[in-house]
Amino acid sequence: MSKTILITGGAGFIGSHVVRLFVNKYPQYTIVNGDALTYAGNLENLTDVQQAPNYIFEKIDITNEKGMDELVSKWAFDAVIHLAAESHVDRSIVDPLAFVRTNVLGTAVLLNTCRKHWGGDYAGKLFYHVSTDEVYGSLGEEGFFTETTPYDPRSPYSASKASSDHFVMAYYHTYHMPVVMSNCSNNYGSHHFPEKLIPLMINNIKNSRPLPVYGKGENVRDWLWVEDHARAIDTIFHKGVAGEKYNIGGFNEWKNIDLVHLLCNIMDRKLDREPGTSARLIEYVKDRAGHDLRYAIDATKINRELGWNPSLQFEEGLEKTVDWYLNNEGWVEDVTSGNYQKYYEDQYVRR
Repeated sequence: MSKTILITGGAGFIGSHVVRLFVNKYPQYTIVNGDALTYAGNLENLTDVQQAPNYIFEKIDITNEKGMDELVSKWAFDAVIHLAAESHVDRSIVDPLAFVRTNVLGTAVLLNTCRKHWGGDYAGKLFYHVSTDEVYGSLGEEGFFTETTPYDPRSPYSASKASSDHFVMAYYHTYHMPVVMSNCSNNYGSHHFPEKLIPLMINNIKNSRPLPVYGKGENVRDWLWVEDHARAIDTIFHKGVAGEKYNIGGFNEWKNIDLVHLLCNIMDRKLDREPGTSARLIEYVKDRAGHDLRYAIDATKINRELGWNPSLQFEEGLEKTVDWYLNNEGWVEDVTSGNYQKYYEDQYVRR
C-alpha cells in the first residue's frame, strides 16, 4: 500500500536514521523529510538517499501555521512521524523559551494542521509522536520507567517534551485523532551532533582535549543504538495501537564516568596510544543544574506486544560508533565548523 509520510526533523540525528530506513525499506512510500535545518539539522546525513525517487526534502518551520498549512495541502499526508525538537538539556537551561516554541507550539501547530486537513476522516491516518524518557523525571538506584510512570520533568527541555506529549494525547481524546507515542532512552551512533556526551568525548579524545564530566560522573543513563531506535519506530508505526504509548530502551545502564572510561580505552586502542593516555584528559566540572540522577526504561511492553528487541550489546555498538567517527572526520569537521550549513544552499538553492 502506498503512503505519503511526513517525517519532521528528518535531517537530525535520530530523524535521519528513520528517514533512511523508511526510504530504503518501503519504496512504495513517499517520504517527505521536513526540517528547519537549525544547527543540528544536516542534510549531509542523508546524501546516500537524497536521489531516491521516493524521497523529498522540504525546508519547514513547524511553528509557522501558514507554512505548515501549505505543506500539508501540497502533499496530503497519510501519516506524520514527528521527531522535530530542540533536544539539548544544557541549551534549554540557557534559552528555555526556544524549547517552548519548537517543542510545545510546534507540536500543537502540527497536530492542529493535521486535524484541519484530515477533517475527522481518520481512515488510514496516523500521527506518531516521538518523545523522551526524561519526561518521567529522575529515578533512584532502583526501579524503571514504565508507560504508566507519572510525569515529573526536571529541566526546561523535559518540561517542553512533557507538554507536547500531553497535547498529543489530548488530540486523541478530544478529537479522536489516531496517535501513537514512544518515549526513548539515550541514543548513540553515527551522525550525532558533537555537543552530546558520546560524540563530544570521541572528538575531544581524538584531539587530546579535556573530557568534561559533570559532578562525579555518577549519573546513570540507559543507552540505545540509534538504528535500533529507528527499527522500533518502524515497528510502532506499523503495529502500534492508536492511543497507546511505548517505552523504548536498551536494557543497558551505564554511569557517565564508566562510559567515558570505556570510550577512553577503545580510543587508546584504535589510535595506538598507550593504555590510560586518554583517561588522563578527564576533568570533573560543576554539575548541571537540575541534573537527573538516573534514567532506566522498562521496554517490556514493546517487546511483548510488538516483538521488538535491541539488536546490539553496548560494547559492540560503541565500537561501531567510534569507527564511524574516526572514518568520517570530514563530517565532524564540517559540523563543528558550521560548513555543513552551506550544504542546503549548494544542494537546493544554487542549482
